[in-house]
Amino acid sequence: MDLTRQPPRRPSNLGVAGIVGAARMTDKARAHNNETLGEFVYGRHSGLDRRILEFLGISADDFAEASDEYDDVTLSAWMLDQGKKTDEEIDAFNKSELERLPADKKHQQLLEERLAKYAPDRTDIKTVLQSIELDDWGCFWQVDLTTGPPRSARSKDVAGICGVARMADKARADRAGNIGDYKYGDISGQDVRILEFLGVSADDFQEAAVKNPNDIELSEWVQENCDKSQEEIDTYNHAMVNRGPDGTTRERFEARRQEVDPTRTDITTWIALQDLDDELSFGIVDLNRRAPRSPNNTDVYGMVHLARLIDKGRAFNGNTLGEYFYAEESGMDRMVLGFLGVSADEFTEALKTLSTDTEVVEWLKDNYLKSEADINAFNEKMTQLGPETERHKAMMARMLKKIAPDRTDINTWFAMMDLDDEKTFAL
Repeated sequence: MDLTRQPPRRPSNLGVAGIVGAARMTDKARAHNNETLGEFVYGRHSGLDRRILEFLGISADDFAEASDEYDDVTLSAWMLDQGKKTDEEIDAFNKSELERLPADKKHQQLLEERLAKYAPDRTDIKTVLQSIELDDWGCFWQVDLTTGPPRSARSKDVAGICGVARMADKARADRAGNIGDYKYGDISGQDVRILEFLGVSADDFQEAAVKNPNDIELSEWVQENCDKSQEEIDTYNHAMVNRGPDGTTRERFEARRQEVDPTRTDITTWIALQDLDDELSFGIVDLNRRAPRSPNNTDVYGMVHLARLIDKGRAFNGNTLGEYFYAEESGMDRMVLGFLGVSADEFTEALKTLSTDTEVVEWLKDNYLKSEADINAFNEKMTQLGPETERHKAMMARMLKKIAPDRTDINTWFAMMDLDDEKTFAL
């Protein structure tokens, strides 16, 4: 979970082990493990976390490890087994935390500041947990779509349903007056289709999105109000992501593609066009929306993998890398950077000022010139590279078993990456 983009679950959320604060601590532990904790604190640095861990007799390190290994249901069982607390003891702990008042002037002042900033008319917010919830809400609900796009309609972050996370971003931005050129609700054709599938109104969804800036808690609201089976959701997701122009909309689709980028004749679906428009409008590369260029692409400097490295570097700089690994964390990236003789830090920094592939090539030629013969030899080596050790052969076998067990023809890392990209962004 990325807590630079959303808050953890409310401390009053009992979704993990039925214990106050446990769901929140779980989100923070997972963010801690992924280095996406943002301004939040985990474990011994958090008073609430410390009290929960001491109550259960679990260390912060053990809990962080368990939170990565288990889903919420299994983690709950593990916590209860470790803590061995009775229902009465858990009820008493929860009551104590829910009723806890600010114990000193510092925390009382913090509550007063949060009230003044986010809810000056509220007289019912008095406890420590209410203060935390107010601060989480105030810091995250106002989305600004004048500075960056909403999430892709491909995203299934909310309730596993395509388009709902994007619609939530627009709903919050619309309420905050920061929706820019986007449209929300009944004036957006895409939103209308999503709302009809969910069976909720635009007003009700907006209210829920504003009240629940955490994806998991908004998902719970959607699931309570949308009576759809997993099969129905899967069918809907596939249809939405693959929806292209039909006879009545083909002319409109082509006109819109011409406006966005007339060179991209490969764009054949509305969501792909939408994603491209978002990226070009804000000058970003977002690998949550699409794959980086193929490792076989030689459009940049005549080198394989360099175009892909550039895409990942720009996404890294924009905090839109998604599930990809970049630079020192990627074996292929390290090989490209090593061949060029440029450090990961220098390459990443250069991409902040070099806005086009042409500029990157000119910079490389001025500083890290390579002969055509060297590049050709490097390309030959990279395209043929496959797993050589038993460990790497087992790694590729696991990857294939997960995404395409029938593909017995995959024996190079480039082929594996292309296949993984295809499976990741296909529904």
